[in-house]
Amino acid sequence: MYFGYVRPTHDDQNVSTQIQRLSTINDIHIVEEKHDSAKNRMALDHMIENLQNGDRIYVFKLYNLADSSRHLIELLGEVEQKGASLISLHENIDTSKNEGYSFNEIVRHLVQFQSDVISEKTKSGLNEAQKKGNIAGRPRKPDENVQKAIVMYDSKNYSLAEIKEATGISKSTLYRNLEN
Repeated sequence: MYFGYVRPTHDDQNVSTQIQRLSTINDIHIVEEKHDSAKNRMALDHMIENLQNGDRIYVFKLYNLADSSRHLIELLGEVEQKGASLISLHENIDTSKNEGYSFNEIVRHLVQFQSDVISEKTKSGLNEAQKKGNIAGRPRKPDENVQKAIVMYDSKNYSLAEIKEATGISKSTLYRNLEN
């Protein structure tokens, strides 16, 4: 049997992109996780538990299947133990192939996988912070301080050190605002 495993990610919350890519495979049974959490992935656990010899699991990207390198290795071991195989469309990986992959290909795929893991976790963290009202990045200086610094600079009566002392505006911030 062919299984297509999908789960929500930051860039594909409704899994439509994943389903679109996997639907090109004939006779595929889509297994959809309803949440993006690394924990309690019941659909994945059920699918792995019921794998049989010759079954294939298709994913759009490795990250859709696993949340870490360790998790990926554990899942690959379970899939292999059941006599099944994993196919990742994006990375062009097919564990059913008899010919091996070069070391460079393996490392390249692992690096890309780790990059996807970090990217997804970063996006998720930023999204959670934004929901709580936190804004990412360096806090902006109040506009009245910038205006005061510009007036002081234009008067030519103050040094840059004195302007910074009085307003808290750095030389680079002052010059950036003068350009505008």
